[in-house]
Amino acid sequence: MFTGGTRAIVKTLEKNEYVEIVEKKVERNPLANKQIAKTENLKLTDEQQNAYNTICDAMDDMLFSEFLIDGVTGCGKTEIYIQLIDKVLKEGKTSIVLVPEISLTPQMINRFIERFGKEIISVLHSKLSVGERHDSWERIESGEARIVIGARSAIFAPVKNLGIIIIDEEHDSSYKSEMPPRYNAKEVATELAKYNKIPVLLGSATPDITTFYEAQQGNIELLKLTKRANNSNLPSIEVVDLKQELANGNRTMISVKLYKLIEENLKNKKQTILFLNRRGFSTFIMCRDCGYVAKCKNCNISLTYHKKEEKLKCHYCGYEESLVKICPNCGSKKIRHFGTGTQKLELEINKMFPKASTIRMDIDTVTKKNSHEEILRKFNEEKIDILIGTQMIVKGHHFPDVTLVGVVSADGSLNIDDYRASERTFDLLVQVAGRAGREKLPGNVIIQTYNPDNYSIQYSKKQNYEEFYNVEIKLRKQLRYPPFCDIIMFGISGEREEIVSKTANQLYTNLHKKIQQEDISANILKPLPAPIDKIKNRYRWRIIIKAEVNDKLIEIINECLYDKELLKNNARVIADINPTNMMWFL
Repeated sequence: MFTGGTRAIVKTLEKNEYVEIVEKKVERNPLANKQIAKTENLKLTDEQQNAYNTICDAMDDMLFSEFLIDGVTGCGKTEIYIQLIDKVLKEGKTSIVLVPEISLTPQMINRFIERFGKEIISVLHSKLSVGERHDSWERIESGEARIVIGARSAIFAPVKNLGIIIIDEEHDSSYKSEMPPRYNAKEVATELAKYNKIPVLLGSATPDITTFYEAQQGNIELLKLTKRANNSNLPSIEVVDLKQELANGNRTMISVKLYKLIEENLKNKKQTILFLNRRGFSTFIMCRDCGYVAKCKNCNISLTYHKKEEKLKCHYCGYEESLVKICPNCGSKKIRHFGTGTQKLELEINKMFPKASTIRMDIDTVTKKNSHEEILRKFNEEKIDILIGTQMIVKGHHFPDVTLVGVVSADGSLNIDDYRASERTFDLLVQVAGRAGREKLPGNVIIQTYNPDNYSIQYSKKQNYEEFYNVEIKLRKQLRYPPFCDIIMFGISGEREEIVSKTANQLYTNLHKKIQQEDISANILKPLPAPIDKIKNRYRWRIIIKAEVNDKLIEIINECLYDKELLKNNARVIADINPTNMMWFL
């Protein structure tokens, strides 16, 4: 082997015919090193078979149709997906399978490779290198890859002769892009399916409220799976009131009940998942003498303490600084940490159970390529005792030895400025509970909360989606929220607050005037600062309209956005229809 030479030396060797230079294409395939044994189709249950047959009939009729599989966690939705794709392949067609998060991609890919081999599967997501993405795109375009699996952008893959589109965990908000270009992958999938006259299959244990409403109205065909595929039972769920724990003198993050169950699980050599949807060590640090809170210099938000690096970090703009040990306001040394994150939880668990092996999965631990897959592999294959994580660990994963799930705090998603707060809390709790007891052994779930009587927590305890839906849909109707109207949100941002305020009020006046002139039924709320009113040194205001979007309203919005007087202001204005994030982070 020749190494260490310059290009000139190589050229000289070539000229004297000592070497020959040839170009050879080396395909960069992220699946190349996967060695997975092939498996056969499983026998479907009666409910699965009914769902499969119904969708097959639509495929045979070559008609556009939408289906929603509303199935309990562990009901075998993926097996239906696989057998439908098997039929599509036999007909010489291709398939697209969307998953909401990269952390779900490895497990889904493995299931598909087991059945179809890796040669005809291509994967598309943001963690691929540019070269890998290019080669995946080429394999799809050439027709070599006939099954495309990926996150929302995979819906734009250059597939030919498309036979079916499957959207797993369809309730997940990540299918809607919150940055330009703003699109909803589910809406794109519907239009693509209409064009190709094929079915779209949506699947979830906790369907999006709007999707389920459309199914109730008969616009989407509903297919229900009420039992787990392997006849295992749903886990038993118990709610623990953290107020009572405090009253009893327990100031740790783990309730007495959860502690005993973890201890029992360790003795039985079974695995535990602990869910806390907040990363870092402490939510904020504060001076106990004067009340000073360390905040980001670019954003109006407190800095989160990360113990491992001894840093304070902003989770919005990435700013970080060294840990404050002396108050810059009053000089006091009484700096204390408040709130809890996954780092702190991991440390506390290691102290409580020093002999237990733990692994953590959050944004901070999955920065390297393939780190999602490696963490999940370690937990599953090396039988690590306790997995601690954020919402990355909630959806879709199947761990046979997990018999206990602990929700350390169920309140984080309840107290946000978003009409979907209860829906998201219910979704998270039911999904994370579904990781327990997926095989023959019974599963236990402990939900710790300061709001045990909240209806989303009570219905998640019962694991009854329809009861939750019936309450939630009545509230949405009374308050006129989707699906009973559309929400148009305008975000106005800029480096000078007075300019942002002026632009917001100017836009509001123009919108209000034109909506009244055209006699459009709409409720336009006055402009106010966004819940987080400064991010990345840009001040942020928002305007919200509740109305049914039609061509006339869109025309009015465009006229106002491109108003000459408005454009003179040095402010950025965005408009988004039915945003998934009412906090408006971007």
